[in-house]
Amino acid sequence: MNPDQINVMAEMEQRHWWFVSRRHVLGKLVDRLLPHEPKPLVVDIGCGPGGNLASLGERCRCVGVDASPESIRLATTSFPNVRFKRGMAPDDVADDLKNADLVLMMDVIEHVEDDFFFLSNIAATLRPGALVLITVPADMKLWSPHDEAVLHYRRYDLARLQAVWNGLPLKPRLVAGINRRLYWPIRATRVITRKRARSSGMAGTDFKLPSAPVNRILTGLASGEADRLCRAVDSGSPDHPTHGVSLIAVLERTAGTLLPRRKPASLPPDPYTPPAFT
Repeated sequence: MNPDQINVMAEMEQRHWWFVSRRHVLGKLVDRLLPHEPKPLVVDIGCGPGGNLASLGERCRCVGVDASPESIRLATTSFPNVRFKRGMAPDDVADDLKNADLVLMMDVIEHVEDDFFFLSNIAATLRPGALVLITVPADMKLWSPHDEAVLHYRRYDLARLQAVWNGLPLKPRLVAGINRRLYWPIRATRVITRKRARSSGMAGTDFKLPSAPVNRILTGLASGEADRLCRAVDSGSPDHPTHGVSLIAVLERTAGTLLPRRKPASLPPDPYTPPAFT
């Protein structure tokens, strides 16, 4: 994303229903998945302006990494008690990843051309028992100018997401759709923005702050899915309804050799190739 979009995210992430509800879901799942003592180590790859990671700061030891200097500047300014690094994973956080209890990749791998190599290269550094939590945008029916503006290569369906880890020593603990309750309103909005050929929010994105009452209602609707996801984790079965605006996966690194691998040539091409951004 460009600096204008990163600044929009930093401005919105403490108030906008999308970010607030996402942090609520994340916090509930972390409480379910990780012990409280000793403090677990969480590494957030593609941490952006830092709000997701900082929300875990009292509960966990936290390290965030992002290639964007603007993201790291905003993160370190807003959350001085959390450790942030400018760089690339896994190389620039190799020691942290070796000791991590949880690795976050929240709305990250859709920005990466070779998501197979990206995930496998990171997972190869993890110890058995470490967890990886991934969120991605779902359903190509929701593709819109927003996706192109924020440099997405793709939106995922279940099969395409599972293909990224199939065959690797990664055991799914949870695979589910999220933001299910708001799917149809968001789909309607995306139909409109496709017809208009422009996004509905700031800096080419769909992010704009609704009125306070509407924001509270949307926050409650999206946050309310946290209990369903926690019950899904408790059930011990990774398979749950995957219809939603996004998909979430929690993977456990198991014992075994893991070598980084490239995206198969047989895979259909991505629907979009973002322009190079410098």
